[in-house]
Amino acid sequence: MRIGFHASHEQFAPSKLLDYTIAAEQAGFDCAMSSDHFKPWSRSQGHSGYSWSWLGAAMARTKFPVGVICAAGYRYHPAVVAQAAATLAEMFPDRFWLALGSGERVNEDVTGLAWPTKPERNEKMSECAQIIRALLKGERVTHRGSVTVVDGELFSRPKRAPLMLGAAVTEATAEFVGGWSDGLLTVAGKPAQVKKVIDAFRRGGGEGKPIHLQVALNWAPTESEALQGAFDHWRFVTLGGDIGWELRSPEDYETATRFVRPEDMRQSVLISSDLSQHAAWLKEYAAVGVDHIYLHQVDLNQQEFIEAFATKVLPQLRR
Repeated sequence: MRIGFHASHEQFAPSKLLDYTIAAEQAGFDCAMSSDHFKPWSRSQGHSGYSWSWLGAAMARTKFPVGVICAAGYRYHPAVVAQAAATLAEMFPDRFWLALGSGERVNEDVTGLAWPTKPERNEKMSECAQIIRALLKGERVTHRGSVTVVDGELFSRPKRAPLMLGAAVTEATAEFVGGWSDGLLTVAGKPAQVKKVIDAFRRGGGEGKPIHLQVALNWAPTESEALQGAFDHWRFVTLGGDIGWELRSPEDYETATRFVRPEDMRQSVLISSDLSQHAAWLKEYAAVGVDHIYLHQVDLNQQEFIEAFATKVLPQLRR
């Protein structure tokens, strides 16, 4: 299992996030992944750098693999996503991967397009994936559907196309992306539930394909600091069902989570001041078949987290 650093654009200025990613590689992390937001979930988070510009800088300053998750068909036309992915993969061979998701309204609503239902968004995700894959193969593409492409063609392409993962939270979506994706990107929950999502992906056509997992966690020197930090910076993850994908603004997220208590955070974030406990939790994900795990320290103490986990947690996981 490869251990990665999650670069959260919602929480840090792009320049600071670049420093942390470089530090993570130097400390011994194996890889990294980037979020992709137009707006943060809260005004208190305060950032949302343009991930594609940042990716070029991050990959130029590091040597490990880096990936990104985005939603095509809204802010990003799939032909533009294909061109961006091809450029990064040509410049940094075998180091870049792309994950397609069905999107969050807080990010995609800026274009004024109608926000579809979840089944419609899944169909658009698959449609865009087919367009992107065809362009990366060097095909000339004209397509008319939920998105339109007229005589699209990529002239600067890598020798090998980057992996294109399908992002899924539920078993239904995981099974849906299994047939067209090169791997699965999902988020942490109880290990038994993660295994169900992985099994659904394999059932849908993903047998033998890599599994990438993003894990939200919080570590601090004391238990109270760890709990409070998770609440202060990442309480929006507690929203259940589909509501998290439907809200339109940071103010909406703040309103929707106004009754969340610090103790509620333990249902959604791995919170502990004990580094051995974090190692034990993460080992459970290796046992259910995860190949790559990206650690998202949700508090602001990123440098301390990188140093502590590199010293105490990564060695335990590798043993």
